[in-house]
Amino acid sequence: MSEFTPPVREDLVGSAPYGAPQLDVPVRLNVNENPFALPDDIAVAMGRAVAAIAPDLHRYPDREALELRSHLAEYLKKESGVELAPEQVWAANGSNEVMHQLFLAFGGPGRTAISFDPTYSMYPEYARDTFTRYVTFARESDFSINIAVAIRQLKDLRPSLVLLTSPNNPTGTMLPTADLVQLLDAALAVGSVAIVDEAYAEFRTAGTPSALELLASYPNLVVSRTMSKAFGLAGARLGYAAASQSIVDALRIVRLPYHLSAVTQIVAITALQFSETLQAQVATLRSERDALAEWLSHQGYRVAKSDANFILFGIFADRDLVWQSLLDQGVLIRQTGPAGWLRVSIGTEEENDRFRQALVQATGTEQEAAR
Repeated sequence: MSEFTPPVREDLVGSAPYGAPQLDVPVRLNVNENPFALPDDIAVAMGRAVAAIAPDLHRYPDREALELRSHLAEYLKKESGVELAPEQVWAANGSNEVMHQLFLAFGGPGRTAISFDPTYSMYPEYARDTFTRYVTFARESDFSINIAVAIRQLKDLRPSLVLLTSPNNPTGTMLPTADLVQLLDAALAVGSVAIVDEAYAEFRTAGTPSALELLASYPNLVVSRTMSKAFGLAGARLGYAAASQSIVDALRIVRLPYHLSAVTQIVAITALQFSETLQAQVATLRSERDALAEWLSHQGYRVAKSDANFILFGIFADRDLVWQSLLDQGVLIRQTGPAGWLRVSIGTEEENDRFRQALVQATGTEQEAAR
């Protein structure tokens, strides 16, 4: 048989698949998962719900996922005080698919998306996949966005998509509402769809408003969320977005047929019925985050102000050495963000203590290597 070389697109040649290391170590704090297993009663309820629909799995799922979207709208009203019709909510396989659909619907050849680095590393891949021009601008030293400069860029580039991540990944920093309003005004003026990625919204400091509160005033606004983090459903793959019905209808055009399985839908609906129990875990993670951030500051590290379930900290002369030393001690964190910085997800109290102990040892290793 002759050798065959697949005709891979030229722009994909040499590219590596996205993904953080998945290693079997005692303490995994690298991909911002919720560290708590689902409570037994919720897991049992999910199992019963799946069993109830199992006889009908020979049929395709509800293509529109209307029951799930209704439950999501109810949750958002409770969580953020914003009332939405189910037709204003869209659901897909993780917020990654929601974002990909947004690029499919509003990006494409001859169109531009802009973002502000450092930010989520998948954004340029959505652009690549949809042949959308991707332009990024550096954030300030405190990871804020220079609003005056950003508005000028919006006016000059007139992008189809503006990516505003709050809390931002990997920095954990929030975009102040006053700044967001200015950017939304500028985006609306040039006809841009403005996406506020709120994957970590539930972890924001109490009293901090959600961009959902601005939906009624900005028909170009999309707020993206996920159930992977606060609900501990990373394995279920359920992301969703809130927007005007016209934007949601555009996503319905580009979605794949029956893109959301019946199992995923019923698992998510069940989880939403236990939202208050799961939000109690979020409060614990907020407390652990703030305690760990304070400890890191006392150790002399520069710590980005986080409203997420992770912390970006540094600055290391050799972050690779520190990361490897942590891994050698059974603690996996993430090498991401600007040079010299590392990101640690918030784990259980025991996991966070293991990280503290390992970091002290790793820092000693780095100092020894520098001598």
